Amino acid sequence: MTDTSRFPDPVYRDTVLAPLFEGVKTHYAVHMGALNRAHLVMLSETGILPPAAARSIAQSLIDIEAETDISTLRYTGAHEDYFFLVESELRKRLGDLGGALHTARSRNDMDHTLFKLALRSRTAHLMAQALDLTDALIAKARAEADTPIVAYTHGQPAQPTTFGHYLGAVIEVLQRDIARLDAAADGLEHCPMGAAAITTSGFPIDRHRVAELLGFEGPLLNSYGCIAAVDYVTGLYSAIRLMFLHLGRVIQDMQFWTAFEVGQLYVPNSLVQISSIMPQKRNPVPIEHLRHLSSVTCGQCEAVIGTMHNTPFTDMNDSEGEVQAAGYAAFDRGGRVLSLLGALIPAVSVNADRVRATTDAACITITELADTLVRDEGLSFRQAHEIAATTARAVIAAGVPLGQGFDAFSDAFETAAGRAPVLDNAAFAHAVAPETFIARRDRPGGPAPAALNAALDGYAQTATAQRTAMDTRATRHRNAKARLQAAFTTILEG
Repeated sequence: MTDTSRFPDPVYRDTVLAPLFEGVKTHYAVHMGALNRAHLVMLSETGILPPAAARSIAQSLIDIEAETDISTLRYTGAHEDYFFLVESELRKRLGDLGGALHTARSRNDMDHTLFKLALRSRTAHLMAQALDLTDALIAKARAEADTPIVAYTHGQPAQPTTFGHYLGAVIEVLQRDIARLDAAADGLEHCPMGAAAITTSGFPIDRHRVAELLGFEGPLLNSYGCIAAVDYVTGLYSAIRLMFLHLGRVIQDMQFWTAFEVGQLYVPNSLVQISSIMPQKRNPVPIEHLRHLSSVTCGQCEAVIGTMHNTPFTDMNDSEGEVQAAGYAAFDRGGRVLSLLGALIPAVSVNADRVRATTDAACITITELADTLVRDEGLSFRQAHEIAATTARAVIAAGVPLGQGFDAFSDAFETAAGRAPVLDNAAFAHAVAPETFIARRDRPGGPAPAALNAALDGYAQTATAQRTAMDTRATRHRNAKARLQAAFTTILEG
């Protein structure tokens, strides 16, 4: 590049044009090379450019790539942007013919195609990480299918379930989030090229061919929408935002469960930091990092989405270089969350002693006592509920486990029902055992072994289907590179 500045205002140059140029170097230069080749192939195959002209441009593109170290380029203002730099280099070699490559296209359709290409690879990587986390969650849920935990509602101990059952809920949400991300990825699979500035072109272009050579499923049909409808951006970042919003809630549970006062979840020493002054401390700080990284990811997505608010439905810089590049940080931080969570989940374990202590202290199996009274004693649920509540208050006041509260139960039953219960001490203890509670919740979606195993099998099938969809796109992208190279070589060989 020369030092003769076309844009003499140094503030405009340094605050707008130079950062945009650096962004192209970092994120889009490689994709622009592929786009130039695909467009040239189409111009040649449609006869818009004669074979000799196409061959000369093709060879010059190769020479420019060979002679240019993109990483060393610095913006001086000699050209408005990287696009005009490449065109200038073509014209140095070919004269007016160097400007022929831009026939029937605009920086508008080029930009949105480049943005989609850059987002496409990032989205595929993030989805692969999310699917790897899904696999880790399914494996952990199977391993912990019989591990009791305390389920909390409103911050208070509620009922017993299993760690596997809890993780099943996490898996279901994550798979719905992956489905949203998959739909957003499909939104990246239609090519804007051929829209030109906003109304297509008067030349007999082949939009399908360019889309095929760049690995898209096809062209994005309405040319105005190719330039104006940036829902491929808002849809994608909305899907990403929801994924990390939802994971953040699970991470907060893990933070709560590892608190000393709760102690339900144990994090191994390899994922714990100590205090520099307090020898007794075991700080599971990876969970804190997971929480704040998830929140920052949500915030970065929200920033991109919010930038589109109240913008005009047309070509605009609000959806282009700087905003696109700002969003890429969400992929980085979100990816770190998925990787770290995928390492943490298999490593944690449930503290059985603390689960048992909380189960006993909080009477969390008392619902099953009420259900048992309905089934075995013929009471209405409301009457059974009142007996169970009275029993719970009595044993909590006495500071004894619920399983040892038969006398309190018997007194409450006789007071409410006017007779002695059929349940004896052994039957009462069995009814309020956490293992009984879990085993009897064998409806679809419940924590009992058969129900949970069936659900986990279903999650595994969904994960396989989602990975297949991702692989199908990846295969199309790989095959397109080979087709583009073959078609470009055909031009060179004449």
